[in-house]
Amino acid sequence: MSTREARWPEGVPAWVDLRVPDRPAARRFYGKLFGWDFEESGRGAGYYTTCLLGGRRAAAFGTLQPGAAPAHWMTYLATDDIDAAVERCLAHGGQVLEEVARHDERGADRVMAVLADPTGAVFGLWQSGDHTGADVVNEPGTVVWNEVMTRDVPAARDFYGHLFDYAFGDMSGPGFTYNTLEIGGHIAGGMGGIPADADADVPTSWTTYFAVADTDASVDLAAQLGGVVTSPAADSAYGRMAVIRGPFGETFAVMSTEEESTPPLA
Repeated sequence: MSTREARWPEGVPAWVDLRVPDRPAARRFYGKLFGWDFEESGRGAGYYTTCLLGGRRAAAFGTLQPGAAPAHWMTYLATDDIDAAVERCLAHGGQVLEEVARHDERGADRVMAVLADPTGAVFGLWQSGDHTGADVVNEPGTVVWNEVMTRDVPAARDFYGHLFDYAFGDMSGPGFTYNTLEIGGHIAGGMGGIPADADADVPTSWTTYFAVADTDASVDLAAQLGGVVTSPAADSAYGRMAVIRGPFGETFAVMSTEEESTPPLA
């Protein structure tokens, strides 16, 4: 089942958002690409746009402030105690980029912080209030996978293993290192090594994968909407995938799924 109302377990990616300098442009691109509707809250420079699929929360756009880091899709990991998670982050070599802050949009409250791991990957923490994070996942137009790619896998494993109670599955093969992040026997995300021969400007980062019904059609549509395909569509054991750069320079991936769409809310 791809819908959820309860809070997400600790360590599981609970939410994603993208801070943008141009909200209408973000709505045009992603609304057409993923079939999203939008719900606005906040005002002026403090807006927050919730992206809805069938009336359910799938993602969001926030405000990119002048002088901030470039736009990127932020993965938020669920936590039951954000203050304790921040302490663990600092104790094991991470940084706090944005202090713990409580937000409340029309009663949909949540507590957030933005961190960086010791290898430089930026991610968020999400402590649910009424807003538990994504209400729909793993079907076309929603998040299907989150992974961190790093140049120092041992350091990243040590950090995330102390941050949450992850077990690490090994999916490595000749010439590449890849681990799954597992919580309670369930796979929550992935961690891979950036190849040594990759360009020096390939960043250590978390990547968000969105499910689509047809990867090739989604790639073509993204290009028509002004996106740039940085990794062409290719088959994998988990679905046909491609990597796209969006209208603000942000990178995300799409991956085909056979999951059927959930009927919209009445």
